[in-house]
Amino acid sequence: MERNVTLDVVRGVAILGILLLNIVAFGLPKAAYLNPAWYGDITSRDAWTWAILDLFAQVKFLTLFALLFGAGLQMLLGRGKRWIQARLSLLLLLGFAHAVLLWDGDILLAYGLVGLVIWRLIRDAPSGKSLFNMGVVLYLAGVFVLVLLGLISGNQTSRSWVPDMANLQYEHLWKLNGGAEAIDNRLDMLANNLLALGAQYGWQLAGMMLIGAALMRSGWLRGEFSPGHYRRCAALLIPLGMAINLPAIIAQWQLGWDFRWCGFLLQAPRELSAPFQTIGYAALIYGYWPQLARWRLTAAVACVGRMALTNYLLQTLICTTLFYRVGLFMQFDRFTLLAFVPGVWAVNLVFSVLWLRYFRQGPVEWAWRRLTLLAAGTTQTDTSR
Repeated sequence: MERNVTLDVVRGVAILGILLLNIVAFGLPKAAYLNPAWYGDITSRDAWTWAILDLFAQVKFLTLFALLFGAGLQMLLGRGKRWIQARLSLLLLLGFAHAVLLWDGDILLAYGLVGLVIWRLIRDAPSGKSLFNMGVVLYLAGVFVLVLLGLISGNQTSRSWVPDMANLQYEHLWKLNGGAEAIDNRLDMLANNLLALGAQYGWQLAGMMLIGAALMRSGWLRGEFSPGHYRRCAALLIPLGMAINLPAIIAQWQLGWDFRWCGFLLQAPRELSAPFQTIGYAALIYGYWPQLARWRLTAAVACVGRMALTNYLLQTLICTTLFYRVGLFMQFDRFTLLAFVPGVWAVNLVFSVLWLRYFRQGPVEWAWRRLTLLAAGTTQTDTSR
């Protein structure tokens, strides 16, 4: 199958963009990911950093990655049931190891679990339209649960939103010391994440995967529409998403990120806006592909996309080394942490370009394919790097 280079670029943008938010999860306590006033106060530059990232990046690149994951499942249907189930089961196991041994912010386990559930829905859907509609319904169901959680939550501030000094010191301790205590804490956090996945986030994740599969089936993610069509989509969807999210950003700021309103209810507009902006970002790349294809940087981003799994894990290795082994955890504010992002991006880009000069796949992708062949019991032999 001939590679879709534009799709590789979109995937590369998703992987690189995810780091804009993950760098906060690496460098600051867990509470800081959604609450910029996690320590009870906030500087103006932290507030502006949060607001800008919330408007342009928060949830958007994760949603884009989910969209592409669903598109990938659509493309893999021809491999058959055993191949798909083996591939997703191995991703699940890799995600579990990643979440327990390296970092509590893993997304691979969730993608593997949800993928195992919804790939049959993709296979059995009679049309791309029904697939798209089903995805919209599931996504909105997840947002509805989020709103419901906000309505039934109490007025008391959660320690996960504004942790006390003892909790902050303990999180600092186990993340830097590592070992069995760190594994035990990551297991606890994984259990909570799985509960959230089943109760709320999994619905949204499944919905975006189905929408991605529908857009692939229709040819939209294959680039089969005109550049003008994609540009019009981008011009409509990106401002629409921003218009939905911006009032909630302003409201959270005005409310001082109070948990009663900001913990759940005012997260909902961001979740509603994300699919619009996500599809708009993809449309922007497709719409201006004739111009973008001439740039060397675009080719390098495509290499990152071809090695998406390797680069996602590489980001974890770099950042856990810097913040947990070197000891930079909780040493920088939200704004300053962004200074680490270009350096990690450079490693992703250079490593991907150099690796793909000599091999056809990234190292983790190659191992994943080999193990999938063994687990599925297939006779395919094209496993060369």
